[in-house]
Formats: sequence, C-alpha cells, structure tokens
Amino acid sequence: MRLIVRRFTPALLLFGSGLLAAAQTVPILPDLPATAPSVVRPAAVEASGDIHLLLQFRESDVKFRLADLMDVLRDRRHEGWVLAAYPDPKTGQPLIGAGFSLDLPARPHAQTDLLNPHPFVEPSSAQLWQAAGLDPSRLDAILADYNARLADWKMKRFRRRIGQLEPQITEDDANALLRIAAIQAIVNARAYCRTFDDLTASQQMAMTQLVYQMGVNLSEFSNFLRLVNDDGADWRAVQASLEQSQWARLYRVRAVAVIAMLDPTYADGPSVAERRVAAVLHPARRHSRHSVRMERASYRRHQTRHTGRRHAAARRSKKV
Repeated sequence: MRLIVRRFTPALLLFGSGLLAAAQTVPILPDLPATAPSVVRPAAVEASGDIHLLLQFRESDVKFRLADLMDVLRDRRHEGWVLAAYPDPKTGQPLIGAGFSLDLPARPHAQTDLLNPHPFVEPSSAQLWQAAGLDPSRLDAILADYNARLADWKMKRFRRRIGQLEPQITEDDANALLRIAAIQAIVNARAYCRTFDDLTASQQMAMTQLVYQMGVNLSEFSNFLRLVNDDGADWRAVQASLEQSQWARLYRVRAVAVIAMLDPTYADGPSVAERRVAAVLHPARRHSRHSVRMERASYRRHQTRHTGRRHAAARRSKKV
C-alpha cells in the first residue's frame, strides 16, 4: 500500500544518459496542477529519450507525495523562491524559482552500475523549460536580461538586489519548473539506488532531495552509494557516511533533516531521528558563531510552523 508522507522538515540540478533511444512519438505530458501554465504544449518539446522518460512519470511511481517534496524545495532555507533570474552565490550561474538552472547544456551521465537498469537523465535547461510547458523565447529573453545585469552590476551588487527584482515568471511558471526538476531528481535517484522502489517513503524523499541538491556531484559520494547499494544495506552506516561529509557540515540544518529521513524507522519518531543525527553532526569550522545561531533560529521557526503536521503525517504513514 502506498505510504503518504505529508511534509518533512527541511532539507543541483541534475543529469543525463543517452542510454535510452529517442522516442518515436511525441510524449504525453502528465496531468499538471490546475494552476500550471498553459503555454507551450508537448508538441513543442523535442521528443528525446530523456524528456520522454520525465514526461512518463506518474505520482504513483513513488511512495511520497510529489507536492510535499515541492513544498520542501520551495522553502527559503533551501534554494529559495525567486521569480526572476539571479546568480548562484558561488558560480554566478543564472537560477530562477527554487534554484532552477537556466543555462545548463545536456550532459552525458553514463550508468556505470551494471546491476541498475535505470538510466540517468540529464537534458539541457532549455529542454526542461519546454517540458515544463514554457515558451522557449521567454527563456532567451530572461537570459539576455540576466547577462546584461550581471555585466552591469557584477555579482555582489546583483545578489544584494535579489529582493528588489521584478518577477520575470509567474508563481505557476516557477511551480511547473520545480515540478519537472523534482521529477528529474526522482528519476536519477532511482538510477543511483538499485532498491529505490523498496525504500520507505521518507527514504525515497531523502534520496531525491540529495539528487536535487547535488545533481551529478552525488556520484563523488562513492562510499555513500556503495553502502546504499549493498545487499541488506546498513542504514546507520549509510547515515554515518553522510554525517562525515563536508556537505553535511556546511549545510547542517538541511543535512540533519535529510540524513534523518534515511532511517527506516523515521516514521516512528521524526524528532527522535533528527535529534540522533544532530547530536553527531557539528557545523563546519568556517561558520561564524553568528551564522550558526541564525541557522538554528531559522530551523526552530520552521519547526514551529510545520513540525506538528509533519509528525502527524508520519504517524499516519506508519498506520498504512
């Protein structure tokens, strides 16, 4: 029976394969929320194998609710939610919505695990944009505007003005982009994890969040992936491999939530699982005392609003 996971506390783009032959027919777009934009329909989308695989996704393919995952990724303590193109603080790459990358090329990502039949999917940003139902000419205009602003303002000034930017896409557009990116993360999480379909709802969501946040960089977590794919995986060892990573120390708040969700018994007590991880996961040294306090305060504020509902949902999942 399908487990329903209502909402989790907190927790980049993504993928490709070339292992799937190009589709011979135009793919059918899955049902979108009533608020989704109604601009470009699937006929405008290149019917590549990668895109076809994403458009075939059905919510019954996973044990958690896609809406819950999107809710988590929209949180401002993660990638944020900005309706205009803005620069990634480290790379200067243009992002929009919940950290959707606007200029990634299609990239090869070979499936090297001979025991996993699922391919990685990594189309370009432009292909994902069209798969979300958005007009490609709008993407060109947004990128041109972004490049002009970056040249004029430079990185620091641009970042300071993020809160003042006029929207370039609507809420519905941003949700459509987030939806297709989240589906891509699900598809690639299955390609990383042989037993993805057998995981609990919270474990599936945790694996998907890791892929959404790290994209192809998750391939570098070789020990973590080896442990995940071991027969009869020791999930405490899996968690420990992430707890020891620089990623977990730099992004402690989201890491605590994601790592805790990898616990097979997470639904029995989400707070207990998170406290267990938090007890061994210390912030990176580069964090100032002030930034650590701010991160903890942000986490507490988020818990105040949502923890009750999340824990109630976990109890419901346990009873299913």
